[in-house]
Amino acid sequence: MSLAGLLISFLISFGLLLIAMTVHEFSHGLTAYKLGDPTAKYSGRLTLNPFAHIDPMWTFFLPLFLFISTHGQFVFGAAKPVPINYHSLKNPKRDIIWIGLSGPAANFLLASVLSLFLKFFPTPPGLLSLILGNLIIINVVLGVFNLLPIPPLDGSRILSGLLPPDLAYTYARIEPYGFIILMLLLWFGVFGYIVWPAVNLILRILGITI
Repeated sequence: MSLAGLLISFLISFGLLLIAMTVHEFSHGLTAYKLGDPTAKYSGRLTLNPFAHIDPMWTFFLPLFLFISTHGQFVFGAAKPVPINYHSLKNPKRDIIWIGLSGPAANFLLASVLSLFLKFFPTPPGLLSLILGNLIIINVVLGVFNLLPIPPLDGSRILSGLLPPDLAYTYARIEPYGFIILMLLLWFGVFGYIVWPAVNLILRILGITI
């Protein structure tokens, strides 16, 4: 693929990833707001404007690094986490579970709606069908990946809500090392052993082939 082709491919993939991440973070903010915490609203994060959710490292440099290192085969990233004030929640121990689940659930819901659209309104092979298919895949990957119980991913919020308070506190102390842990797991093939099998299962259920 030419340099121009790689650039166009990256921009398309990055745009689709940005859509999925925006839906994901908006869902976190909306759920927290409904459960009593207005922090996301007052921080300007209760919006579907993607620019409000961009983090330079996770949203831009990580996808660019993965795209270059995989020769254009893979793009992935994350948005700036939505701020949560646990003291504002009606039931912090329970509510953090719902907040954690809401992001991946929004991605799975969007993927399901798009797959139904393709099923009932099939598009001929071309750019539109390719874009919709990739958007479905990106949403499923983002949803599954965020369920990993590694801070600051959503799976860690869910697990913290389920653990006894003393264990949850100890578990939360690994968050400063979360990015390093994630990079090591990616390096050792966690996608191949955990994430991709789950992604492929969900895509089969949705009737999407990759």
